[in-house]
Amino acid sequence: MFAEVDVPKRRPGIVLNHTIVPAWDRAAGAAFFAGLMGLSVGAPVGPFVPVRVNRDLTFDFDDRGRVEPGHYGFLVDDPTFDAVLRWLARQPGVEFGSGPENGWDRDINNLGGGRGVYVRSPEGHSYELFTVVG
Repeated sequence: MFAEVDVPKRRPGIVLNHTIVPAWDRAAGAAFFAGLMGLSVGAPVGPFVPVRVNRDLTFDFDDRGRVEPGHYGFLVDDPTFDAVLRWLARQPGVEFGSGPENGWDRDINNLGGGRGVYVRSPEGHSYELFTVVG
C-alpha cells in the first residue's frame, strides 16, 4: 500500500473506464453478466459486446482470443445483492457459493459484517459481489 504522502494532492482522479472480458461467445458472455447484475447489453462496438456497469465503466466482452478465467469483485448495495440472489434462485445451472474455500455451496458469506457471494460464469470467471468492504 502507498502511504498517504505518496498520493499527489492535485492529481485528477483515476477512473476505470472499461475492461475487456474474454468470452467463448461474446454475446452469451455479455448476456450472462448483464442478467446476473440486472444490467442491459449494449449494441456491439467493433469486436466487443459492451455491458455498462455504471456511468464510468463498461465490461467489453470479446471472443477473439483465449479465455483465461478472471476474478471481478463488485461492492454493491443491499437491494442489488438481493436482486442477484433472486436471479441466482432462478438459475439452477449457475454455480455460486460463499467463498473459494467452500466450493460452489449455493450459499452466501457474512464476512466483514456484510454479505458476499461468488458466482462462476460459463467461461469460469468468478464474479464476487459483497455489500461491505472488509
